[in-house]
Amino acid sequence: MKRILQVLFIIIFIASVNPFVSAQCKGFAKKICKLELIPFIHDGNYHAAILTEGEEAELYKTFYSGQDYRIAVCGSDALGAIEFQVIDGYKNVLFDNREHNNVRLWDFKLESSQQLKINIKVPVSTGESEYPASGCVAIMFGFKEK
Repeated sequence: MKRILQVLFIIIFIASVNPFVSAQCKGFAKKICKLELIPFIHDGNYHAAILTEGEEAELYKTFYSGQDYRIAVCGSDALGAIEFQVIDGYKNVLFDNREHNNVRLWDFKLESSQQLKINIKVPVSTGESEYPASGCVAIMFGFKEK
């Protein structure tokens, strides 16, 4: 019975803290990552989540032809360089930041409108820490006004 109460307490605690953590991550995206889009105009969406070393996430977004775009990916300092790839519907890698010194930005223009997949990965650090680092990772999208 005691074990069940402990597990129940942990579940309730996590459920009550999670909205707070999510709100902090969204605040990180607004205050830190949004600035990376300048001089592009933010699309109004905040894509941010708490990730741990070794975790991956993916996001699908539609981009339109003839429009100039910027993708900005940033993470908490504890995580180091975040890796990201942009992949088209035919599984062609259009951009991989590992091939560009782990840059946090990519500016591009497409010849045809299409949905792209953005893969994000938090690499495992080489540090001697007993526990993997975790922190907020945000991806922001901007466009240039014509």
